[in-house]
Amino acid sequence: MLLSNLLLSTSTIKDFLDTIDSIVWGPPLLVLLMGTGIYLTIRLKLLQVFKLPLALKYVFGKDDEANNDEAEGDVSSFQALCTALSATIGTGNIVGVATAISAGGPGALFWMWLAAFFGMATKYSEGLLAIKYREVDENGQMSGGPMYYIQNGLGLKWLAKLFAFFGIGVALFGIGTFGQVNSIAAAAKSYNVPLIVTAVVVTALVAAITLGGIQRISKVSELIVPFMAAAYILGSIAVLVCNYKAIPAAIGLIITSAFNPQSVLGGTAGVTVILAMRSGVARGIFSNESGLGSAPIAAAAARTKSPARQGLITMTGTFFDTIIVCTMTGLVIVLTGSWSQGMSGAVSGADLTTVAFQAGLPIAALGKFIVNVGLLFFAFTTIIGWNYYGERCTEYLFGVKGILPYRIIYIAFVAIGPFLPLELIFIVADIVNGCMAFPNLVGLIGLRKVIVEETEIFFKEMNEKKLQAKTKLELCD
Repeated sequence: MLLSNLLLSTSTIKDFLDTIDSIVWGPPLLVLLMGTGIYLTIRLKLLQVFKLPLALKYVFGKDDEANNDEAEGDVSSFQALCTALSATIGTGNIVGVATAISAGGPGALFWMWLAAFFGMATKYSEGLLAIKYREVDENGQMSGGPMYYIQNGLGLKWLAKLFAFFGIGVALFGIGTFGQVNSIAAAAKSYNVPLIVTAVVVTALVAAITLGGIQRISKVSELIVPFMAAAYILGSIAVLVCNYKAIPAAIGLIITSAFNPQSVLGGTAGVTVILAMRSGVARGIFSNESGLGSAPIAAAAARTKSPARQGLITMTGTFFDTIIVCTMTGLVIVLTGSWSQGMSGAVSGADLTTVAFQAGLPIAALGKFIVNVGLLFFAFTTIIGWNYYGERCTEYLFGVKGILPYRIIYIAFVAIGPFLPLELIFIVADIVNGCMAFPNLVGLIGLRKVIVEETEIFFKEMNEKKLQAKTKLELCD
């Protein structure tokens, strides 16, 4: 009797949360997210296409700005990007993609791509504004992000506080803790590691890193993020190589089911274009966080004096996260045919991705290992990255005195994460993610002229420097 009542209660809570989720991630937010990205793409003249090589050059080239005495900041631009990527490349790349395809069919991956493409312009704008409107806090550290550019750029302090409030919510209840720790626990459990052991180990590691602040977080991220991303991508490429003949059909299936899911999935599947779009965009945002307003919090700590330059570097986060890593996961799930098991409810979440990798590789155990190790690293770095985001939002609302209490609460939430149901976790995460996005998108739209002006100034000065260098070289000749 007690068990049946508990199950009924859980079902009622899920239905209630699903209703709220449908409202939050309804047409208004989808239009606002996509519309903002499309508008910025047009105003910035397809910057994410034509300036992507320059952005990648800044990421992988020598960071002269970090060694510039005139450049203020706490960490290098690359470390700031790695901190942002540590938060974005997480369970969304493995579990989130699988969940999106299970709900919206293979077509959800197409909408992920489209959202990411326009999201790169959004992410660029966030990084630019983060540097332009950042401040130095009482501890002498850089503080920035949507709460600062909403307050200092638009003068809407109440909206800035609303963003910070939702930011703390996402850190504690959304992307930051429960979903990540739960995924780590699931991966460890597959190797017979007890939940309590996982909880203790992860909590201890998170405490040791996060209590050291941005300097320690950025150093750990700089070490782990490139390694973990490269390892997972190589594993995914191995699956694609083993099944290369199925790649064209998989891409065709993704595009077809994005616009006409009934022709692929059948009317009984209940999947519509709107559902595929909503699943792809929502999970894409969960993964790359474009428009969410999280990445500019990390970008604000970068040692640089150029808002546009940091914007370009920040923009690559969405490219790496969704265009590369999420695509790898999605293609593996689709080309192996495992997506049908997800839609039927036979498997879900990380299990679906695991099944796909096992089916795609000659050695099934290797596929399971790739997914589980990927989950462990991806989820752990997301935990430490989002701790920093929540900390900056806490500081904005309560001052530096609120940082230590926040860190203690965050660590406590990490400890209980393994014992919570995954399905409810992702619904709650979607809700708070959407609530966080609204104030940030209002800020981006309100400061659109600033974004365009700063961009034009940056590239005008760059062209003038190139012309001067060319003239000087000709004179020397």
